[in-house]
Amino acid sequence: MAQGQRAADDDTARDDTGPTEDADSDESLPKGEIFELLRNQRRRYVLQFLKQDDRPVELGDLAQQIAAWEYDTTLEGVTPEQRKRVYTTLQQTHLPKMDTAGILRFDSDRGVIEATDRTRDISVYLEIVPGREFAWRELYLSLGAISCALVAALWLEIYPLATVSNLTWTAVIAATFTVTAAVHIYHERNMRLGHGDQPPELSYGTDE
Repeated sequence: MAQGQRAADDDTARDDTGPTEDADSDESLPKGEIFELLRNQRRRYVLQFLKQDDRPVELGDLAQQIAAWEYDTTLEGVTPEQRKRVYTTLQQTHLPKMDTAGILRFDSDRGVIEATDRTRDISVYLEIVPGREFAWRELYLSLGAISCALVAALWLEIYPLATVSNLTWTAVIAATFTVTAAVHIYHERNMRLGHGDQPPELSYGTDE
C-alpha cells in the first residue's frame, strides 16, 4: 500500500470532529477550523483538484485522480479497488464535512462537487513537508546574525573586513537578503495547493 494512502487512512481514522459553522454563513471560516479540516491529506488533495479547475467535477473523476496521487500511479493505472476505497471515504466522510464548512459544494444525489468562494479564497501553504522542508526561519536568523557581526566588525575596524568600504558591504548584505527572499517566495508559491499539476507533497516527496 502506498505511503500517502496509509497517511490518508490514518488521518481519516483520527478525525472524529466536524465543522460547526453553517455553509451559508458570510463570516470567514476560523483558521483553526480550516487547519482541522485540511490536516487530512485526502481533503487537501480534493482542494488541489478543485483549485486546478473551477468547473463542477464528478465524484468518480475526483476519486480516480486522488487514488492516482495516493498510489503513485497514472489515472489508467488505478485499480477498481483503489478507486472504490477513495470514492467511499470521499462520499461518506470528507466531502460532507467540507460541504458543511462551505469549502466546497457537494451534491450527494448527483455526485457532483463544485468550488465555492471559500475554495478560491483559501490559500494553503504547506510549510512543512517531512524530511524535505528547508529551514527558512533559521536561514533568515543566521543571515541577520552574520549581518550584525559584520556591522560590529566594521565599527571596530577589524582587519581585513575594514579594508572593504562600508558601501560595498551594505550592497552585499542588501543583495543577499533580496536574493534569499526571492528564492523563498518562489519556493512558497510552489508549495501552495492548486499550483502545478499535482499536490506539493508529491512534487517534493516525503521521507515518511
